[in-house]
Amino acid sequence: MKQYGILTDVTKCIGCNRCVKACKAGNQTGADRLWRWKKRIDDLSASRWTTILSTDNGEYVRKQCRHCVDPACVSACIVGALQKTPEGPVIYDDSICIGCRYCMMSCPYDIPRYSWEDAVPYIKKCTLCYERIKKGKIPYCVEACPTQATIFGERDELLAEAKRRLKAEPNKYVQKVWGEEEIGGTHVMYISNVDVDDLLAWKKDLGNAPLPHKTWVILNKMPAVFLGVGAVLGGVWWVIDRRDHLQQEKEAAVEDTESSEEKDESEEKSNDEKS
Repeated sequence: MKQYGILTDVTKCIGCNRCVKACKAGNQTGADRLWRWKKRIDDLSASRWTTILSTDNGEYVRKQCRHCVDPACVSACIVGALQKTPEGPVIYDDSICIGCRYCMMSCPYDIPRYSWEDAVPYIKKCTLCYERIKKGKIPYCVEACPTQATIFGERDELLAEAKRRLKAEPNKYVQKVWGEEEIGGTHVMYISNVDVDDLLAWKKDLGNAPLPHKTWVILNKMPAVFLGVGAVLGGVWWVIDRRDHLQQEKEAAVEDTESSEEKDESEEKSNDEKS
């Protein structure tokens, strides 16, 4: 199975935001909304799956899901709502999501977002336009880029192209392909004339080892935790149900007593009238 991905060349990006607009329109994500806990409206959100950030030197860097080769979010999802496809993209099935948000906590790139504005919130993130890829098309963002700052193709070929550019113009680029090896590699890679670590990752010193083995250390304990929580909740339910049952019995007893007293009074009144 061919493994696909995206290569973004920071030196070619002009910050036009056409990729953002194309992604929002193609995926029908809706209007952006600035929540009080967000620093800016151009941050990733449930309605913005890719966005344009800028460096201190004025370069533009497009941020999106990195679609890890061995994704931590997939290993952290206890119900399998996040899945790694054979073609490379990491996709999401909201029909089985339980809203635990472990994927948000496990992602080293701070990508998944929660749709707080929905009555029933779900996780939202870039899917690399997986349905389009299966039809032989390219992602909306790549299609919309006027300068080919973002290109789509097989991951191996993109990596070779990135290294070709670095070798051809060593004075232009930092000699690094972001996404080649970090945490096992990603399907969305970058080359740049400046260091973009601060923009692309919020957890530093990630190393090259995949992260799922670390999440499993915690997740393999989850069944016992859920059973324990279930037992506690079951106990709480039994106590509450027992209390309600006793209260109902008490109220029924009071009603019976009052009814009996009313009946005695009625009979006594009737006997007095007869006499």
